[in-house]
Amino acid sequence: MNRKLIIGTRGSVLAMWQANFVKDRLAEIGIEAELKVIKTQGDIIQHLRLDKLEGKGFFTKELEEELLSGTIDLAVHSHKDLPTVNPPGLIIAAVSEREDPAELLIIHKDCVDIKKRLSLKHNATVGTSSNRRKAQISALRPDLEFDDLRGNLQTRIQKLRDEQYDAIVLAKAGISRIEMDITDFHVEEIPPVEIIPAPAQGVLAIQIREVDKELFDALQPLNNEEVAQTISVERLVLNKFDAGCHAPLGCYCRKSGDEYEAWASIAETSEDFPDRVYLRDTDATRLAERIFNKYAKDRKLPQSVFISREVDENSYFARAMAKHNITIEGRSLIKIFPIINKLDPFILKHVDWIIFSSKNGIEHFFNLEPRLSKKTKIGVIGRGSEEILRKYDRVADFSGDSEGINMDEIAKKFAELANGGTVLIPRAKESLETIQKALSPETKIINIPVYETVLEENVDPSNAEVLVFTSPSNVEAYFADNLLEPGQKVICIGRSTGAKFDEMNVPYTLPYSPDEIGLSEAVFGLEY
Repeated sequence: MNRKLIIGTRGSVLAMWQANFVKDRLAEIGIEAELKVIKTQGDIIQHLRLDKLEGKGFFTKELEEELLSGTIDLAVHSHKDLPTVNPPGLIIAAVSEREDPAELLIIHKDCVDIKKRLSLKHNATVGTSSNRRKAQISALRPDLEFDDLRGNLQTRIQKLRDEQYDAIVLAKAGISRIEMDITDFHVEEIPPVEIIPAPAQGVLAIQIREVDKELFDALQPLNNEEVAQTISVERLVLNKFDAGCHAPLGCYCRKSGDEYEAWASIAETSEDFPDRVYLRDTDATRLAERIFNKYAKDRKLPQSVFISREVDENSYFARAMAKHNITIEGRSLIKIFPIINKLDPFILKHVDWIIFSSKNGIEHFFNLEPRLSKKTKIGVIGRGSEEILRKYDRVADFSGDSEGINMDEIAKKFAELANGGTVLIPRAKESLETIQKALSPETKIINIPVYETVLEENVDPSNAEVLVFTSPSNVEAYFADNLLEPGQKVICIGRSTGAKFDEMNVPYTLPYSPDEIGLSEAVFGLEY
């Protein structure tokens, strides 16, 4: 290309970083460019909430107008800010690799309480103008209050330093890109499978005129095709709901082997409890269509759910079911007894890692009042165990949630971290040893059975439409005397529980994560 390009960009530090990133990438392929700063409606109007601004594209419209008029050759956008339909005459020529789409909850250090979910004190005030974030965070922590937060990243961080809020929520991508120093705060990183991000969060879009074929071809080395495919699912979901970036809608898709897996969270308003779904498919377009269909007004949902444990009426799962008037029958089919009443302090002194595979393991271990070394790190398998651990003033150093639902993969990842150290595993008597088998010969393993389970006898059947089993022992107890009734559907928490139904040749649904969010997603996603 023998012409110097003009890149249109907003003027914030983050927008300039993004534009310079593209400029540098162009230079690598021998294309010279310069920047032109353009103010947008979203930059100028700072006194209104984002959802009160007229129309869509209030961070992009002015850039697009200059593209169409020919005063710039390309515009660099945060892809999540773009409407799902390009103005006539414009196209997205390339998308960048994806920065981590996680959210950061940045907490003033005076407002930290690690015993609480998200490490934020009770009744804290959170700064965010995102209805999507408000809906999802309040579903996790209904005690929190929300205040609107506008301005560039530096302005938002300064407002937190000035104690206008107890915490604020920002996308990790922006903080990472400009290497912002936030070490004076407590930071909770929330993975995109827990707080589902805005469609295309963490991705840059390069927009050009449709007629500029030469530029389109020149930009292809900058285009990340896999990212383009995954965010196409997210953007298609957004398009089907005709929602803008201020809508309480989150969608996240990623490639997993030959399949796409996607999460969606959608609420009517920021105060509404969101409905979440997790689906997998080999076809990206079909996956988006399936997600959309799950939210059809006339879609059938179960009227009753049995679960093999007691359920707190204020829990996430109970509130998710109550939204759709789904009754819950919760009763445990096992009794749990401690095995030991004392731990050897010498053993604990030399432990590098403690890994828990269940909530019961955590509770029975900490009931023994262990004195742990400061160097000892703690791992858990899922979010449910993370929350139980917080009650004992500890935050997990490793959580298997981000590694997926395959226990073998979670064990492999943990084995890499713990390699060569000493690992203590408090567990149930006669439990499966998936983690132990994954650890290397160089890793010292200390197995300590801390509890055992005893099955209830003569268990009464349930006529609920959905049966949820939380452990292999509960499955054994239920089906010792009962059969699955015609039409009943089964959900299993954990692969070891599912293995019992594999033996029985009974189909079941496995939630992505073995916690109340994953269970809620599984119930909402059932096929009828």
